[in-house]
Amino acid sequence: MLALAVLACGDVARAQDDHRQRQVLVLHSNRRDAEISTLIDRELPRLLDDGTGLDYYSEYIDLPRFSDDGYQTAFRNFLRLKYQGVRFDLVVAMQDSAIAFLREHRNDLFGDTPIVFLANHPPAAMPNATGVVIRLRFEDTVDFAKTLQPAIRHVFVVSGAAASDKVLEAQARAQFEEAHSGLSFVYLSGLPTKELEARLKRLPWDSIVYVVLVYQDGDGEKFRAAEYEERIAAMASAPTYTWVDATMGRGIVGGSLASLQAELDAVADVSRRVLAGESASAIPVATPDVNVRQADWRQLRRWNISEALLPAGTLVRFKGPDVWDRFKNYIVVGAVLLLAQSLLIGGLLIQGRHRRRAEARTRDLGGRLLRAHEEERARIARELHDDVSQQLALLTFDLDLLRTAPRDEVDGWMQDAFERAKAIATNIDGVLRRLHPTRLKLLGLIAALEGLRRELSQPAFTIDFAHQAVPDMLPDEIGLCVFRVAQEALQNALKHSHAHHVSMHLRGDGHILALTISDDGAGFNVNAAWGTGLGLVSMRERLELVDGTLRIHSENGVGTSLTATVPASAALSAAAAPSSLRVRI
Repeated sequence: MLALAVLACGDVARAQDDHRQRQVLVLHSNRRDAEISTLIDRELPRLLDDGTGLDYYSEYIDLPRFSDDGYQTAFRNFLRLKYQGVRFDLVVAMQDSAIAFLREHRNDLFGDTPIVFLANHPPAAMPNATGVVIRLRFEDTVDFAKTLQPAIRHVFVVSGAAASDKVLEAQARAQFEEAHSGLSFVYLSGLPTKELEARLKRLPWDSIVYVVLVYQDGDGEKFRAAEYEERIAAMASAPTYTWVDATMGRGIVGGSLASLQAELDAVADVSRRVLAGESASAIPVATPDVNVRQADWRQLRRWNISEALLPAGTLVRFKGPDVWDRFKNYIVVGAVLLLAQSLLIGGLLIQGRHRRRAEARTRDLGGRLLRAHEEERARIARELHDDVSQQLALLTFDLDLLRTAPRDEVDGWMQDAFERAKAIATNIDGVLRRLHPTRLKLLGLIAALEGLRRELSQPAFTIDFAHQAVPDMLPDEIGLCVFRVAQEALQNALKHSHAHHVSMHLRGDGHILALTISDDGAGFNVNAAWGTGLGLVSMRERLELVDGTLRIHSENGVGTSLTATVPASAALSAAAAPSSLRVRI
């Protein structure tokens, strides 16, 4: 019974221990405001808390600023006093300075408490300890830079004067020498800031700047490494690269960068296993590859480096949306409105130009019509004056003589007066026919064209007229249109072409009514004549009123051929409802 009681008490103690809040201490090698320290203290408590509660502590050795032995002893005494009576379940040592401190003072401070470390190279073995070793690959960033800038020949390596700065610089030198990259490496190590700035402002065009680590400059002035790297990137006259992602977003182009988040995740994975009860000594040291090729999109644009040169899989950070992504809706709407306005303005301009042309054409046509009317009036006036008026004057004279003529001469004078009156009537009839073809209305189109042929025929100007399948009855507007076209064409041949023979043919074939007039005259330039003469314009516009067409073919020296057509729908079918009596000839 005593043995069972002891076992039961042990089980209860273990159960109570399983539900006890975990005590975790993180020892940082860096200062409190370093990027890695800030990231660990923000994320690691969340990653280690399994729901049973976590009591998280962090301390900062800050070796770059306090490196003397007295400080190390004082820091040890501070931890002993501060954490006396606290039993930690895990101590996490971040980087080499913290590991060295624990190696020397672990027994005095934490006894056999499990240790999980993060180191850049495998540390000497410690009991009940395991961790994560991250190999820093400085040379990978140089290869990355050569891909983006194939023309580079010089690499200016910047590092500080602190002990930790020198340690990383030594590792970087060894890797650069081993890589045999064919580049010239210039080490700007431990320089005062002003001297470093002066050097970086006058770099050759085929150079890059590689920042390793600067906690302290040559004048002993101390800095936050990330802030100093941002200062370097701003002052340098060449693109700046590095090896860790803590300074991304501070002017660095990029590189093959060690991811602090990936390092933290690896440490958290091992720490959770230890807190779950596994022996630290039994857990193998992890060596994950945490390097990720990264580039700052803003710096690519600053240094005019094409994004297309980035190796496949490169993480492009800080890439803001381009103009299209940000304003595509406005751009599309604006483009549509601009296009619509452009089309509207273009249409208005074209319409305005057509209107001006039409107005100019109308004014020109109106002017020519007025001139034609005046010329026609003048011609009629000349005919009436030179012919009819003179004949009437002579008739008046004959009639006056007839009153006083001897009886035996009256018959002769009366015959002369009769002949003269008959000639006057004939001349007036000719004028009236030219003004309005009465024969067309009374006798039809064929008779009117035959009369026009007889009227214009002369010994030196012969006209042949033939017709075929022409309807007996045509609407007045169709007959008048065809007649006026024939009249204008024959007068042009007589007056302008100096033709000797003209053939005129009128036919209907069930689809069209076609008038063809050909002469053997001098011919003319058809295109040039459209804008100068009223006759061609009047013929075309008469035909357009009845949906007809006009085709003219002419060449200088080979005569002219004119064809006027009227659709059957306008001519032949309309003949079924005549508007007046037609007489067949």
